[in-house]
Amino acid sequence: MIACIAAIVLLIAADQAVKFWVVENLAEGASAPLIPGFVELLRLHNYGAAWSSFYGMRYLLIAVTVALMAVVAALAIKRVIRHPAGLAAVTLVLAGGIGNLIDRVRLGYVVDMFNFQFMSYPVFNVADICVVFGVILLVVYYFLFYEKYDAPKKPDRGAEHGEHEEGDAP
Repeated sequence: MIACIAAIVLLIAADQAVKFWVVENLAEGASAPLIPGFVELLRLHNYGAAWSSFYGMRYLLIAVTVALMAVVAALAIKRVIRHPAGLAAVTLVLAGGIGNLIDRVRLGYVVDMFNFQFMSYPVFNVADICVVFGVILLVVYYFLFYEKYDAPKKPDRGAEHGEHEEGDAP
């Protein structure tokens, strides 16, 4: 659990450091090449959520983010999720959610900066990367590992009905 907390802190710090650098070095709407022809830094302020959905609903987005982060944290704290893949997913989702929450509370918007130049895709940030990869990993974890490692164990049906294995005492 301590490793997860340390990773969350480091990922939030990375997110905030990149956002700080972009704000200090680019005017809103300005861009700079990062990997020419592939991705550029483009400073945008997102007043909504993904793809600017819920635009201008700052307090609703704050409340929903806090609630979701509390649920995700509770899954880890109560040890509902114990498998390393699940814990990595929770770590990424929490780091990304908290990183964007900091912006939304402090600034009223989220600073986005990564813009793919070879395709039309929303501008995003480090926290968004954490959330997306965390959710993908959470889905993989659920379908491949949850049932085997973390799901509550189902009682043996034979034991429920008084049936016994051969050689067991009645």
